[in-house]
Amino acid sequence: MDKHNSGTNQDSPATRQIVSDLRARPQARVLVIGGGINGVGTFRDLALQGVDVALVERGDYCQGASGASSHMIHGGIRYLENGEFRLVRESVRERNGLLRIAPHYVKPLKTTIPVFSTFSGVLAAPLRFLTHRQHGKPKERGAFLIKVGLSLYDLFSRDGGTVPRHEFKGRTKALAELPGLHPGIKYTATYFDASVHNPERLTLDVLQDGLQAGAAAGGTTARAANYVSVVGTSEDGVLIRDELTGELFTFNADVIVNTTGAWADRTNEALGSPSEFMGGTKGSHIVLDHPGLLDACNGREIFFEHTDGRIVLIYPMGDRVLVGTTDIVADMNEDAVCTDEEITYFFDLIQHVFPGIGISRESIVYSFSGVRPLPRSDASEPGFVSRDYRIERSDRETSGTTVTTLSLVGGKWTTFRALSEHMTNDVLHLLGETRRVSTAGLPIGGGADFPGTGTEIRQWITDHTNNTLDASRVDVLLTRYGTRAAAVIDYLNAGPDRVLDSTPELSIREIGYMAGHEQIGHLIDVLIRRTSLAFRGLVTTELLAELAQALAGPLGWDPARAAAEITHAGDVLHRLHGVQVHSLTTSPQA
Repeated sequence: MDKHNSGTNQDSPATRQIVSDLRARPQARVLVIGGGINGVGTFRDLALQGVDVALVERGDYCQGASGASSHMIHGGIRYLENGEFRLVRESVRERNGLLRIAPHYVKPLKTTIPVFSTFSGVLAAPLRFLTHRQHGKPKERGAFLIKVGLSLYDLFSRDGGTVPRHEFKGRTKALAELPGLHPGIKYTATYFDASVHNPERLTLDVLQDGLQAGAAAGGTTARAANYVSVVGTSEDGVLIRDELTGELFTFNADVIVNTTGAWADRTNEALGSPSEFMGGTKGSHIVLDHPGLLDACNGREIFFEHTDGRIVLIYPMGDRVLVGTTDIVADMNEDAVCTDEEITYFFDLIQHVFPGIGISRESIVYSFSGVRPLPRSDASEPGFVSRDYRIERSDRETSGTTVTTLSLVGGKWTTFRALSEHMTNDVLHLLGETRRVSTAGLPIGGGADFPGTGTEIRQWITDHTNNTLDASRVDVLLTRYGTRAAAVIDYLNAGPDRVLDSTPELSIREIGYMAGHEQIGHLIDVLIRRTSLAFRGLVTTELLAELAQALAGPLGWDPARAAAEITHAGDVLHRLHGVQVHSLTTSPQA
C-alpha cells in the first residue's frame, strides 16, 4: 500500500466484517499477502481448487503497480530483442485468452508504429540481443528491424486467427490514414494487441470469483480483506494489523504467498526472512482531455521508440488520451508521483510524432505513477531488465512448525492468469493437493456471456432498460460491471433510488451496493478504483460531498469521519495525481 492511503483510524462497521471473519478463525492453509492482480489471481485459483485460503492487502485492491499500469494487455514485442521468447509466447497466448474470458474489460487494440528510417539500428540490434546492454547512443529502430520483429511476433500470435497479422504502409498511405503524423515518416507498421480500460475492476472481478468459489465450497474457505497489513511475526503466527482501526491480531498458515510486488523484500523482512530480490523502476503516465490529439490517434495506439531509446505510447481511452511511460529507478522511501520533468518528456514525445498538435498542462486531467515489480538486476538500462517472473522459496521454523513462504519476483499484467496457475501449482504441491479445475478458458466475472457485437450490446441494454433506468444508465453499468450488471440492476430495482446530482454515472443505491459488496475502505476507493471518475478528471467538490454523504450510512461514518474522508480524497488526488478539485461551476471539465 502507498503511505498516503493509511487514512483515518476509525472503524467502518459494514466493511470491517471481513476482518472479523479473519479474527474469528485466525488460520488458513494458505495466506496470500498482496492484493494486486497477481495476488488476487492466485487467491482465485486456490479458491477454485477448494483450498482454505485468505488474502490480505494493506491498501485497496489494485492500488499499487497493478493500478498504475499502461492499461495494456500485450505480448511484448520488444521482449524479442531481449531474447525472452518464452515470455513473449506466454504473453501472446494469455493476451488472446483474456480477449475471450474477460471481453468486458479487455479489448483489441489496433497499434501503429511510426517509422522514420529504413535500416537504423541494424548494427546495434545484434549487440543488444547478445549482451542485453545499450551500445552507443540509442537509435530509433528502422523499418527492417521492425519488420523482422513483427514477423516473429506474428508467429507467436498464431491462435485461431485471434488477431490479424501486421501490415506496413508507405509514407503516402500512412499520412492519408493518420494525417497528423510527422511528415518526415517513411512508413507505418500496424499490428494488434489489446488494452484493459478497467484494470481495477478486472481485479475486483477476479477477487469476486475467488470469494464465490469459496462460498460454493462451504462458506469461509476463501476470505479476503483490504486495508489489512502484515507487520511482523510472533510465536503465535503472523502479526496482522487492521489499517482502519489499528487493531492487531495473529494469523496462522501452512504456506505464505508473498505477492507484494516491489515491496516483496520489505514483506519478507516483516516475516523474519530478509531478501534482496527486487529492483523496481518507476513508470508514470498522464491522461489528457485533448480532442485534437484524440482525433489524431484515429482510434488506435501510437506505439514507438522515442529518441532516447525508450518505448512509449499514446492512445485513446474513451474520450481521453493516455500518454506514457517512463522507466526510472525508484526510491521506495517516497511515494511514486509523476514529476514536472516527466511531463515535459511526455510533451516532447507527443511533438516528436504529432508536431502539429499543441499541448499544454491545462489539458492534463490526471496523472499516475507506480513501481514495477522488477527483479534486482545489473542491467545498464532499466529497459533491459527482464519482465519475466520467478518464484523464490524460503522456510522458517516457528513453534516447531515449518512455514514456507513463496515470493513472487517480477510478473506483468498480461500473464497474471498463467503466473497465478504456476504459483497455485507450487502451493498445491506443498500441501499435497492436486488441481481440480483449470482457469484457462474460464470466464472472469462479468465476462461470462458478455455480448460479443455492437448489436448484441445494444440489445442487452434494451433488455435491461426500465422506467427507472434509461439506456445511458444501463450502458454505464454494463461498462462498469460486465454482465454482473444484471445483479446490480436487480439490486437497484429493489428499492427507491436517485442518481447523484453531481454525476449521472452513480446513484445512491449503487453506492450502497459498492459499500456492501466491494469492500470500500475510503471515499477515494470509489473515485479511483470502483469508477473511472478520477481518471477522466470528473471529480468536483460537489461530488466529494455527495459521495461522502451517500457512503456515511452504509459504512457507519459520523459527520467528522465523512469530512475527514473528503479531505483525504482531495489530498490524494492533488498530491499523487496532480488533480486540483474544483467546484462543478468552475471545473475545467464543467
